[in-house]
Amino acid sequence: MKDLPTLIDSHCHLVFRSFDQDIDEVASRWRDAGVKSLLHACVEPSEIPAIRLLADRFEELRYSVGVHPLDTQHWNQDTFFILKRAALEDSRVVAIGELGLDLYRDKNLEEQLDVLRPQLDLAVDLDLPVIIHCRDAADPMLKELRSRALERRCPRGVMHCWGGNCEEMEGFLDLGFYISFSGTVTFPKAVVTHECAKKVPEDRFMVETDCPFLAPVPKRGKRNEPAYVREVASKVAELRDQSFESVAKKTTANAMRLFELP
Repeated sequence: MKDLPTLIDSHCHLVFRSFDQDIDEVASRWRDAGVKSLLHACVEPSEIPAIRLLADRFEELRYSVGVHPLDTQHWNQDTFFILKRAALEDSRVVAIGELGLDLYRDKNLEEQLDVLRPQLDLAVDLDLPVIIHCRDAADPMLKELRSRALERRCPRGVMHCWGGNCEEMEGFLDLGFYISFSGTVTFPKAVVTHECAKKVPEDRFMVETDCPFLAPVPKRGKRNEPAYVREVASKVAELRDQSFESVAKKTTANAMRLFELP
């Protein structure tokens, strides 16, 4: 469908077993939906070879390397160098992450910070953006990033799958971060996220699926996939009282700018 406005799914996970049997059909659907590029997030180093193989298979795919805050057990004395080598070896690595803090499921803040900090350092050293997962942890995350900003050691990046409030969003925007909306923005009860989608500046927001999780309405409850980013963009357009074409154009430009996509 060449007449469809193009979109970028700025955060997806395709190495999950749920895609093993039909990844070619999934790719056909995202192409039919006008998805021109995808950014595959990494949650721990053992995923990197499989993600790299997907990038070999699908030329529109770029990826990140990193350790998720709920996967701190995968961090050891060699992990920093494994991530650095992976990023330097492949120009398709365009970000460090998915990294961050999650105090919703785990309360091990100090352990998570010990894994977060070297990854933020790596992003600065390699001049790459970061993909930040932040759940019930906006205060310590802002504290960490503001401290780094004073030292001129704060990387650029995106707050993925945004679920915070408008005040928290302003804090991250002030630090130069982008805000990415997932399928949760389509949920009727996600009123706070709706308000953020209305207020975020036009040059600082993106859309994503975070698939296979968080399928948007009307696909909610099903396996999510990159083609469904259209529903996310459509809802954001509705909330902002803008055309779908306008939101597609802006989010595509924003993702291309942050991740320096071709």
